[in-house]
Amino acid sequence: MAAKMKDIARALGVSLVTVSKALRGHPDISRATRERVEAKVKELNYRPNLAARSLVTGRSSLVGLIVPDLLHPFFADIARGLSLALREHGYFLVLCSSEEDPTLEQQEIEHVLAHRLDALVVASCQPDSGMLAQTQSGDTPLILVDRSFPGFSSHFVGADDYTAGKLAAEHLLAIGCKRIAHIRGTQNSAGARRYKGFADTLQKHNRPLRPEYLVAALSADVGGKTHGIAAFNQLWDLPHPPDGIFCFNDVIAIGVETAAAERGVRIPDQVALIGCGNLHYDDAIRVPLSSIDQRSSEIGTRVAKLILEIVADNASPEHRRITLQPKLVERASTTLSTHKAPATRRKPSKQSHKPPKSKNIFSGTAF
Repeated sequence: MAAKMKDIARALGVSLVTVSKALRGHPDISRATRERVEAKVKELNYRPNLAARSLVTGRSSLVGLIVPDLLHPFFADIARGLSLALREHGYFLVLCSSEEDPTLEQQEIEHVLAHRLDALVVASCQPDSGMLAQTQSGDTPLILVDRSFPGFSSHFVGADDYTAGKLAAEHLLAIGCKRIAHIRGTQNSAGARRYKGFADTLQKHNRPLRPEYLVAALSADVGGKTHGIAAFNQLWDLPHPPDGIFCFNDVIAIGVETAAAERGVRIPDQVALIGCGNLHYDDAIRVPLSSIDQRSSEIGTRVAKLILEIVADNASPEHRRITLQPKLVERASTTLSTHKAPATRRKPSKQSHKPPKSKNIFSGTAF
């Protein structure tokens, strides 16, 4: 016969309320008591009826997270930070990937909302806020991460993308780059703000971004490694190729490194390179990558804190916008002591060169 909660309480000599709170990670319960309850649960093989508890409490202890790409380290960091923080309070994560497909994202939202979520977190790939506005009209709190929509009021947690672009431009200018390029990713709010911060800063320093140095999507892998390869080849075939490149994200930058190695182009001696995201492997690739740290793991933690505050406040607080400040992480791809930015130079041969062996970095989508 399956064990019940009252069996746990009887075996430990505590009340049903104590057992219930311990299983939900309630802060009123001490760590020692929670560990005793968890040990007895394991011993008696107790499995709580979550559906029944949801009907009684009006809470499911479930939080939904929908991201464009589960394999992308940026979103994986957000998911991990969110999951770890929620778990401490008895909440669990329902995770979905939209694959940058607005239709699939809508289907996933409808599906997870049917499970009586306590909150829904979305890094949306929708072209506008129409569908999200319908979602927000329900009882489930909606929190947007990384991407937002002009004129759409909602909870939001993400990095300051304008500042990210500004930091990248200032760094390339500081190391003496004259012909500065930008490789864009998907045309979402993060990309638009990142680009604007970058372009505004160049303009402020009287080095406006020239049209030929702005590269948009060149392949189906927008924001991925093959996009970076194609974009670099286009830039390097110019009569006066750039001596500094800012990539929308680190995965694009890895593609740039790959293409540069194939063509015998030396980073940072011939072209400085900076990405955005500061992913875990940035210091392990062929030329360790300078990047703008978007604090992805902390984004997840801050989302969890916001959810707990929303759930605790039955008065439904006003929408909150939490913006984290990015920071520059300088590595070898823009090393000040080695980078040189000559006014003119002879382009290397277009003959392909086999790059040295390196870690197999995946091809991911944009963030």
